Amino acid sequence: MWFGSMLLILAFAAGCAGAPVREAVKVDMKLPVGNIEGNQFTGIRFPFKVAAPPGWQVTTQYPKFMIDQGYDKEGLEASQVFVFNPVTQSNLQIDFETVNRYSTFDQKSIEGLTTAAAGTFKEELVKDLGKGAQAEIGPTEPVSLKGVPYAAKKYATYIAKGVNRNQGWIYAFAEPYQIFILYLILEKEGTNDLEALKAVLDSFEYLPKK
Repeated sequence: MWFGSMLLILAFAAGCAGAPVREAVKVDMKLPVGNIEGNQFTGIRFPFKVAAPPGWQVTTQYPKFMIDQGYDKEGLEASQVFVFNPVTQSNLQIDFETVNRYSTFDQKSIEGLTTAAAGTFKEELVKDLGKGAQAEIGPTEPVSLKGVPYAAKKYATYIAKGVNRNQGWIYAFAEPYQIFILYLILEKEGTNDLEALKAVLDSFEYLPKK
């Protein structure tokens, strides 16, 4: 799917300063991703936490059904944590990437980059579903995430295999990381996964290291 392509667009399109604006950041990839206690994930490799609402689960291993949904295995393996509904297969994944010494961000640039990813999404949707694939692209909106100064969301709605889908991406920056949150909501009768998605995002918190 479009996950890897979107990361490349966002990771390399940030503004750059003439002089370094931060020290180089190194992540110890030997550290465990994080701990899960009940429905709560707390990151170790990257400093954040997130919780699964009732009926949903949180895991550091991607659910196998996401491969059937069209996600690329390599992209899934890069993500830190997954929150999903095992019944409807609606899901959300979170990834962190370090920022180079020169990249700069503000809300305007975050929203611009989030909007730019829509073009890649449309191209990949046609590859996955055929030339007749149609999607309604929603507006780019600022998002409030605890501890995160800049974040924006964009989404698309479309029908695949007879099911209404709401697929979106959130791009954010909290020094010194880019944050990527991707979600897919399958709107099935008798469920309210959009409300569950809101609960997941409300539980997210960036915990800067002191």
